[in-house]
Amino acid sequence: MSRLLDEVDVPGVEQGRRRSGGREARHAMRAAPLEKSARPVQPGMASDNYRPLSQNDMERIHEAALTVLETVGMGQAIDSCIEVCTAAGAIYGEDGRLRFPRGLVMETVRIAARNLTICGQDPSHDMNLSGHKVHFGTGGAAVHIVDVEKREYRESVLKDLYDAARIVERLDNVHFFQRPLVARDIPDPEELDINTLYACVRGTTKHVGTSFSVAESVKPSLELLHMVAGGEEAFRARPFVSNSNCFVVPPLKFAEDACRVLEECVRGGMPVLLLSAGQAGATAPAAIAGAVVQAVAEVLAGLVYVNAISKGHPAIFGTWPFVSDLRTGAMSGGSGEQALLSAACAQMSHFYDLPGGAAAGIADSKMPDVQAGYEKGITNVLAGLSGLNMVYESAGMHASLLGFSLESLIIDNDMLGQCLRCVRGVEVNDETLSLASIEDVCTNGPGHYLGHEQTLALMETEYLYPVIGDRTSPKEWVEKGRPDIIETAIAQKNRILSEPVPGHISSEINAAIRKRFDIRL
Repeated sequence: MSRLLDEVDVPGVEQGRRRSGGREARHAMRAAPLEKSARPVQPGMASDNYRPLSQNDMERIHEAALTVLETVGMGQAIDSCIEVCTAAGAIYGEDGRLRFPRGLVMETVRIAARNLTICGQDPSHDMNLSGHKVHFGTGGAAVHIVDVEKREYRESVLKDLYDAARIVERLDNVHFFQRPLVARDIPDPEELDINTLYACVRGTTKHVGTSFSVAESVKPSLELLHMVAGGEEAFRARPFVSNSNCFVVPPLKFAEDACRVLEECVRGGMPVLLLSAGQAGATAPAAIAGAVVQAVAEVLAGLVYVNAISKGHPAIFGTWPFVSDLRTGAMSGGSGEQALLSAACAQMSHFYDLPGGAAAGIADSKMPDVQAGYEKGITNVLAGLSGLNMVYESAGMHASLLGFSLESLIIDNDMLGQCLRCVRGVEVNDETLSLASIEDVCTNGPGHYLGHEQTLALMETEYLYPVIGDRTSPKEWVEKGRPDIIETAIAQKNRILSEPVPGHISSEINAAIRKRFDIRL
C-alpha cells in the first residue's frame, strides 16, 4: 500500500513536486510515531467473536465443576489452607480431602475481585482486565535458550532473562513480561527467586509476573520491591509484580510449597495468578470438555482459598490446561486442541465475570520456522478473539515450553500485531461505509482510491504494518540481499541489546539493592 501511494498520480500536483515533496512528506508521516490512542492496535482491545462453547455448554461445565468440588474435593491441603477454608465453610473429610459446597463457591465468586487494573512500573503500561479486553505477554519456565545462529539449544542463564525483559520493553504488542525462562546458573532456590525478580524489574517497566520456589523467598522479594516502589505502602497501592502460582498439582491436589508461597504473597499485597496446568490425557481428562471442567474446579478452589485469606484480593482465573499428543504422551502446545482449550477457558472466566488468563502461542517447533509460525498464529488469534484478558506464553516459546528464543520474541511481536488487528475487528459507521468516497472516486476521481483523502487519512490508523516482516516485491528483495526474517530479527536483537541499559531504577536505589542482596547480574 505505501509503495503504491508513493507512485500514484495525485491530481493537480506536478510529477516532480509529487516525487520530491509529496513522497518525502508521506515517508515522514509514516516514520513519525503515532499517539498511542491513534495506533491501529493497542493493549486492551476487546473481542468475543470466537465462542467454541454455547451458553448451555458453559452452564454444564460450571455445574460439573461444582459437582467435582462438592464430591471429590481437593487433596493434600496444608494445615493453614484447611484452617482458613473450613472457617469459610469448606468441609475437611476423614479421607483427607477438602470439599467445597456449592454455596461457598458461588459466594466466593460473588465477592471476588473483578475489573482489575494490573500495574506496570510505568503507569502507561497499566492493564485493565475488565470484560473482554485482551493483553498478550510472555510466560513459561524454559530451561534452554534457542541459539538460532548455531541451530542448537543451550542452558538458559540469568543474563538471558534480563535480555528478554529489555527486548520486551521495546515491543509494542507484548504488553506484560512474565518470567519466560529459568536461570540455570543459579542453583540455590532463594537466590534464584531474588535474582529472577531483579532481572525482570530491572529490564522492563511493564508489569512483571514471577514465581517463587519457596515461601522463604517472598519476604525478601517484597523488601526488594518496596525499595523499587519507594516503600511498602507505595507497592501495595500499585503492585507492579504478580505471583504466578501453580497452587495445584492436577488432578485435584494442592501443591504444598506453592500454597505456602500463595499465602505469603496474598498477605504481602501481591496479585496472584491462580494457575491450574493439567495436561489433557495425562493429568487431566483427555476429553477437551473434561479438561476444562477439571481446570475450572481447581481454580475455583484456589479462589475460595485466596478470598478466605483476604476477601477481594486481586486474583486472575488461570485455567491453563495443556494438550498431550496421545500417541506419545508428549505435550503439544501448538495444536488446534490447545487453541480450543484456551478459548474455552477464556469463555469460562467470562461466565464468572472474572479476570482470566491462559496460555497460547506455545510452538512445538524447535526453531522459529514455518511450523512455529502457524502454531503460534492460530493459538494466539483464537485466544485473542475469545476475549482472554491475559494471554501468557504468547511470544518466544519453542519445544513445548522447553526452549525460549530472543529472536522469536521480535518475530512474534509482528505476529501478535496481526492477532490484535483481528481482535480489533471491523468498525461499521457512517464514515467507514465510505459512501462519499465511493461516489467521489467513481464520478469525480481517477477511478481508484490510492491517493484519495480517506485512504491517506486511514493508512496509519486503520492498517497495521509489520516491524520486521518483509512485504517487498521479489525484485526489491533480491536487491536487498535476499534477507530472511530470522536474519532481520538477529540484527534487531543486537541493536536493542547494544543500547544503554534501562534507567527506570535510579542508580541510588540500584546500589542499595545490590548492597542488600546478592545480585548476580
